[in-house]
Amino acid sequence: MIATAFEYRRPRSLDEAVRLLGENPDGKLLAGGHSLIPMMKLRLAQPSVLIDIARLPDMSGIRKTAEQGRIRFTIGALTKHAEIAASEELRAHAPVLWEAANALGDPQVRNRGTIGGACAHGDPSADFPAVMLALDARFTLVGPGGKRELSADEFFRGMFETALEPNEVVTAVSFDASPRSAYEKLPHPASHYALVGVAACLDYSGGKITGARIAITGVGDSAFRAKGVETSLTGKATSDTKALRDACTAVARGVDVRSEIEASAAYRGAMADVYTERAVTRALSR
Repeated sequence: MIATAFEYRRPRSLDEAVRLLGENPDGKLLAGGHSLIPMMKLRLAQPSVLIDIARLPDMSGIRKTAEQGRIRFTIGALTKHAEIAASEELRAHAPVLWEAANALGDPQVRNRGTIGGACAHGDPSADFPAVMLALDARFTLVGPGGKRELSADEFFRGMFETALEPNEVVTAVSFDASPRSAYEKLPHPASHYALVGVAACLDYSGGKITGARIAITGVGDSAFRAKGVETSLTGKATSDTKALRDACTAVARGVDVRSEIEASAAYRGAMADVYTERAVTRALSR
């Protein structure tokens, strides 16, 4: 299909973009466009105005800071997936994000899509929401009232739903390094979206897991933390394969698991256990 008619605006600053959003309540931001444009072609989205922020200054790039032995990353919202996938710093210090970026879509998507757009869209099968939850990331949002920060737990709310207000822009995401992390994914063979995706970030010392953050995408109406699994993993010996496998079961307990033509609820639930074990095992190998 063909999208309905719309106007096009290209603001030169973040303030101008926020102002245009306020003046056009049914307007939409355009960054990479790989989520919005297909929806417009299907007329699932019919904005009267497209506000193109792809060229806004100071909203892209990967910045690493270190203070008192703590490494933290801040990534501009307009940073493309391909930049993340090519970052050796992220490969070393946040492999869960690096792996998700490399597994995301195809080369066209990775070279046009942005981390901010992928998160703001809130797709229940997208890779980055689970990664942001596992990293305990924080989102920086800017609107007419100024700047505010939200944790990933606060930001993602449901299927295609986030805490982003209609007149706000995601400008950056930040998180602490998590070198003992991994992302495992069962992709849809055509779209490469996750039928099941698992992001695991672990802390361990003395041969035992001291902390775990496990997040799942593709299974429920939104990415979610598998807190029961996190609790079960904490305190387990890193060498106890059976105990680790037992901890990575019933991952989707209490979740309304989606059932679609591509994958039934029973299959998704079973694969959530399998891929959680895989992600935990690989995170422990680092």
